[in-house]
Amino acid sequence: MRSLLFVPGDSPRKFESAKRCAADALILDLEDSVATDRKAGARQTVRGMLAARKPGQLCYVRINALDTGLALADLAAVMPSAPDGIVLPKCEGAKDVNHLATYLDAFEAAFGLAHGTTRIVVVATETARAVLKLHDFEGASPRLWGMTWGAEDLAASLGASRNRVDGRYTGPFLLARDLCLVSAASIGVVAIDAVYTDIDNLDGLKEETIAARCDGFMAKTLIHPKHVDIVNAALTPTADEVAWATQVVRAFEEAPASGVVRIDGRMIDKPHLVAARKVLAMAGR
Repeated sequence: MRSLLFVPGDSPRKFESAKRCAADALILDLEDSVATDRKAGARQTVRGMLAARKPGQLCYVRINALDTGLALADLAAVMPSAPDGIVLPKCEGAKDVNHLATYLDAFEAAFGLAHGTTRIVVVATETARAVLKLHDFEGASPRLWGMTWGAEDLAASLGASRNRVDGRYTGPFLLARDLCLVSAASIGVVAIDAVYTDIDNLDGLKEETIAARCDGFMAKTLIHPKHVDIVNAALTPTADEVAWATQVVRAFEEAPASGVVRIDGRMIDKPHLVAARKVLAMAGR
């Protein structure tokens, strides 16, 4: 999964537009994009969106944070329609993940859904405290599939006047980004890069996505359908990359006891195998 497109939970029109694009997943949003006085209605709208999704279209729901008093009502409204996953904002470590997982256990049982099938994606850097808790995801529920970061709420938490200069993130936000990547890798979940907010700067989007992939991010969240094709292309391995990865994996399969193999005169070791498997996963192999 490369592209996860946010869709306001109170906008059936934008949902219909999103359904026509090539996003690998939609995130139906009950949090930031929905005003407080519209949240109750948006829950029912999102439930309808889930029922109307295209066959095979992955749909996640971003609920409100656990400390808002709204999360449980969000889940009660949408879980009967079996979202593929829940996006948890303002997450501060394994404790929050496991809190949500307990709710999901109950809702899956109540609505006849297979246990453990609802994934969790966390937004893990939206407060200063959350950044400090990025080391605290060991022991999180196996439902945890991915981890993303965000610069907008973090700017408010830090008291920053802006998070970019000349289109590039400043130091505190690069720190949060990099720690999110390292934290995700350390527990074996997918690292998902943050949204690109300069909607019409498609060259900047491409540059940022390529840089994210080079660093190790495997997916990106998006806020506009016209970003989808650019992100998908940037995060899709080339034919040459897939061929190389396939060759590496095959070489180690043929010599399972070896720590090093030789390919085209080069010595290839286990870190190359890890990288090769990552390329194949990104290519859907």
